[in-house]
Amino acid sequence: MVKMSIKEALVVLFASFLILSCGYAQDTIVPAIIIFGDSAVDVGNNDYLPTLFKANYPPYGRDFVNKQATGRFCNGKLATDITAETLGFKSPAPAYLSPQASGKNLLNGVNFASAASGYDERAATLNHALPLSQQLNYFKEYQGKLAQVAGSKKAASIIKGSLYLLSAGSSDFVQNYYVNPWINRAITVDQYSSYLLDSFNTFIKGLYGLGARKIGVTSLPPLGCLPAARTLFGQHENGCVARINTDAQGFNKKINSAASNLQKQLPGLKVVIFDIYKPLYDLVQNPSNFGFAEAGRGCCGTGTVELTSVLCNQHSIGTCSNATQYVFWDSVHPSEAANQVLADSLLVQGISLIT
Repeated sequence: MVKMSIKEALVVLFASFLILSCGYAQDTIVPAIIIFGDSAVDVGNNDYLPTLFKANYPPYGRDFVNKQATGRFCNGKLATDITAETLGFKSPAPAYLSPQASGKNLLNGVNFASAASGYDERAATLNHALPLSQQLNYFKEYQGKLAQVAGSKKAASIIKGSLYLLSAGSSDFVQNYYVNPWINRAITVDQYSSYLLDSFNTFIKGLYGLGARKIGVTSLPPLGCLPAARTLFGQHENGCVARINTDAQGFNKKINSAASNLQKQLPGLKVVIFDIYKPLYDLVQNPSNFGFAEAGRGCCGTGTVELTSVLCNQHSIGTCSNATQYVFWDSVHPSEAANQVLADSLLVQGISLIT
C-alpha cells in the first residue's frame, strides 16, 4: 500500500471537493479567506493610509503579476497568496481599503492587514497603521456589506465556514520593543510578551464573537535571523542574534498555551498556531538545502537595513538580479521563493482547519 504525505493527501482532498460537495460543484475548499495582521500579509491597505510603511513602488512587486507593486512587502507573492491559490482561489482576497473590495469580490474574503500593525495597539497607532481593534471593526462592517451582496443566509454561511488568518507580533518586537528605550528599559521582554498575549486573547475572542470558527495564527519567526536584526542588534555576533531568537521562542510557547486555553473556553473554535519559526530558521541555517544561495542579507540594496521607501526603492544600489536565490527580499521580509517554502509548511500544519 502506497503511503501519501499530508501534502499529497491535501491534493486528493481538494480534488474531491472539486468533483462533489454535497451534490454541488465547488471551486474552493473553504468559502472565503479573511486575513488580519501586519506587513507579512498586507496586500495594500497601507497604500490608503498616511504612513511611512508602504510598499507600492519599485522594486517591490517586480516579480508579481504584471511586475506591479501592490503594497506587498515582497518581490512577488506572499505566503497567503500562495495558500489561496492552493485552496482553489483564482485571486487573493483584496485589501479592504482598496476599491477592489466591493461587490462580488467580497464573496471570497477580504484582507484587513496593515504593515507596522501588531498586538501592541499603541505602537500600531503611532505608526499610522490599522490596529487590530480597527481591523476587527472593519470586519464587522464587511459583514454588513457581504449580506447586501450575498443575502443574509449565504453571508452567515460564508462567515462560519471561512478560514481566518492572523499574522502579528514581529513588528511589536523589531520595530517597537527593541528600538524603544522607553519600553525596553521599563519592562522585561517577558512582561511585554504577556502584554501582547492579552491583546491576542482579546482579538481571538472578538473574532469568535463575530462568527469566526477556523483561525490560523502565525508564531513569531526567528526574529534574530532577520537581516535587520543582525545589523541593528548583532554587534560582533556571527549569524543570528541568539537572545532575540530566545525571546521569540518564549513568546511562541506562550501563544501556543493561550490558543489551547481559548479552544477549551470557546465551543466549536479551532485555533492552529502555525510554526513559522522552524521552517524559516531551517532556511536561514541551511539555505543550499532548499536551493538558496543567500540567507544573511536581503535582495534589495545592501540587504542589511533596507525596508520601506526610506531605503528599499527603485534607486537602491546593489539590488540583486535574481531574488529566487535569496531567502529575504528586504531586511525583514522573505522573498517569494521563501514564501513558497513557508506556504507549503503552513498547509501541512493547518490541514485540521480545512477538513
